[in-house]
Amino acid sequence: MRLVCKECNIEISKKLIELTDLKMLSENVGKAYIPEGFFIIDNGEADINIKGFIIININDLINSNYHPDESRINGCCGCDGLDGFNRVCLNNHEIGTEPQTVGYHILLH
Repeated sequence: MRLVCKECNIEISKKLIELTDLKMLSENVGKAYIPEGFFIIDNGEADINIKGFIIININDLINSNYHPDESRINGCCGCDGLDGFNRVCLNNHEIGTEPQTVGYHILLH
């Protein structure tokens, strides 16, 4: 499947398949949290309020830019996502958050 912006239907991801083997997820520093080409839907088990968000590898994101509101693009070591969505589609519709975590992933709503 491919993900699209909810507002304008522009494709925002490469082709993805659902990751069913959660052992492939990685918490290791310097390694991607989720492998390229896969997605998961957060089940809410982690206490970070993202239940229902789609998580993909950042390298699978296409047709996207950082938010034009520079207050959304901050953090000590990159974007942190604490000030709202920080990624938009090419038509400037908010699509998700690139969190400031080692894991190279993005949360899409």
